[in-house]
Amino acid sequence: MTTTSPTTASSSARVAVFAYGVGCYAFFLVVFLYAVAFVERASITIGGTELTPRTIDHGGPTGSAAAAVVADVLLLSLFAVQHSVMARQGFKRWWTRFVPTPMERSTFVLAASACLALLEWAWRPLPHQLWAVDPTPLRAALTTLSVFGFVLVLASTFLINHFDLFGLRQVTASLQGRTLPPQRMVAPLWYGLVRHPIYLGFVIAFWATPTMSVGHLLFAAATTGYILVGIQLEERDLVRQFGDDYRSYRRRVPMLVPGARRRG
Repeated sequence: MTTTSPTTASSSARVAVFAYGVGCYAFFLVVFLYAVAFVERASITIGGTELTPRTIDHGGPTGSAAAAVVADVLLLSLFAVQHSVMARQGFKRWWTRFVPTPMERSTFVLAASACLALLEWAWRPLPHQLWAVDPTPLRAALTTLSVFGFVLVLASTFLINHFDLFGLRQVTASLQGRTLPPQRMVAPLWYGLVRHPIYLGFVIAFWATPTMSVGHLLFAAATTGYILVGIQLEERDLVRQFGDDYRSYRRRVPMLVPGARRRG
């Protein structure tokens, strides 16, 4: 009969938590990169294998337009509800009664990535075009602007701590047996121009398209609506966390539009 010492068990558990966090992050990266191709209608083929068989206007289940609208709205709603509920502090306090605290953020990332992957897989295209820019420099400019939006999203996460946002910092600290210090409020670089550059990046990426289909319009409008609601929920939590520091920041810096006089 063999036994495992408490120290070994604890070390094994920390390694497992770290591996879980890394796995969740890797899954996020794959899903996020596919999301870029999904929105940009990118056709990527390697060795005869199509890596992007479904985009916002191509592939996926077929059926009536009404059924497609209902299915797509449900997919968007699932992502919005998951994102909003699991991001709230009250849910986190309840959730960490069952999930170890170092795994909480990684679990959020896993759930959000799974909802986005489901949307990418089950999305029903509505390809009827509302407008399309002919192959001109303007078309290339709009595509470049859309890709820039995704770059802005990713770059903005690194400004405020990318690895904390996606759970790697927490599982790494757990592996090392460290306790993370309380979060500090920071507003680096373009966070001094808008309070939510991550959301701004998504808005740019979704709306700056040379070809606007009915499905793309539904996707862009629904996600923008969610962003506006999500900002209110997120800022409520930030005021509770940082108090007057965030209130002052909110008075000084516009929400999404640089230079806007009205403060959100």
